[in-house]
Amino acid sequence: MMFPREGKYVCSKCGAEKELGNKPEIIVTDSKNRMTTVIEEDTATLPKTRVVCPECAHTEAFFVIRQTRAADEPETRIYRCCKCNHTWREY
Repeated sequence: MMFPREGKYVCSKCGAEKELGNKPEIIVTDSKNRMTTVIEEDTATLPKTRVVCPECAHTEAFFVIRQTRAADEPETRIYRCCKCNHTWREY
């Protein structure tokens, strides 16, 4: 997972950097340090589910499912709240 730091996204594992764009996005890296943008600003085409947002307690969020770890482990569900745009993940 990459986190914003000093105007760039920085990978917490390998230190790879990517310039911050004008839109919020979530970027994950796989075991080979390949970067993938998971959720961008345009979430209108993503599926929605009923899940409680930990920030605002809204009960609807967009979601994507990605295999972020080994193939024999469960996938990661990444959510973005429809109301406040807070993003979180569940394993």
